[in-house]
Amino acid sequence: MLTLYGVFRSRASRPLWLLGETGTAFRHVPVIQAYRLADAAAPDAPLNTASPGYLAVNPMGQIPALTDGELLLTESLAITLHIARVYGGDLGPATPAELALMENWALFAATSVETPALEITYAQANGTAETPEGQAVIAVAAERLRRPLARLQGHLAAEGQMVGGRFTVADINLAECVRYAQAHPTLLAEFPAVKAWIERCQARPAFKAMWAARLAEPA
Repeated sequence: MLTLYGVFRSRASRPLWLLGETGTAFRHVPVIQAYRLADAAAPDAPLNTASPGYLAVNPMGQIPALTDGELLLTESLAITLHIARVYGGDLGPATPAELALMENWALFAATSVETPALEITYAQANGTAETPEGQAVIAVAAERLRRPLARLQGHLAAEGQMVGGRFTVADINLAECVRYAQAHPTLLAEFPAVKAWIERCQARPAFKAMWAARLAEPA
C-alpha cells in the first residue's frame, strides 16, 4: 500500500489532493515540520521532520515523502507524477507525449512559478505586505511571475487545461504552485484565463476536501 508522510499544511497537499481525486487506498502518516514545534526533540513531541523515525525514511528531513513498496520518493511533484502514472487513470498520461508534457509542466511550476509566488504568500503571512519593504518584495515577485503567467495565459486560453484537454495531474501540480500567487489578486486579474482555470481547479470536490482538512490542522 502507498504510504504518504506529511501534514496537509505542507507540499503534501499536492499528493493528498491527487489521492482524493483517484480514490486510491493509502496510509497517511502526518509528519509535521520541526520548525513549527517549540521543542521538536521533546519526549512528547509529535512525529516531525527531525524525528529519528522520520529521518530513517527521508534523511533530508523534508515532507512529503512517499513509499510504494520498495520505492521511496521525496519530492512532491515526483510523487504526484508517480501516483498519476500508476494509479491515476485519466488523471495520468495516456501517451508518452502526455507524460513528457506533464513532466515539462511540473518542472515549469517548480522553476518558474513556485519561488516568486511563495514570496508573495510569505509577505502576506508574516504581516509585512503593507510595509514599504514588503511592498518591494511583492512588486519584484510579481514582475518575475508575469512572464510565466503570460505563458500559462496563452496556453490555457487555447487549451482550457494543461494537458490533453482534460483535468490531469499537470493541473494539480501547476495549480498548487499558482495558488501562492492568489495572495496578490490584482496580479492574477491580469491573466483571466489563468484566474478562471485555477478557480475551476479549486471548485473540484477533491480540492475542497483537501483544503478543509488543511484548515482543520493547527496553523
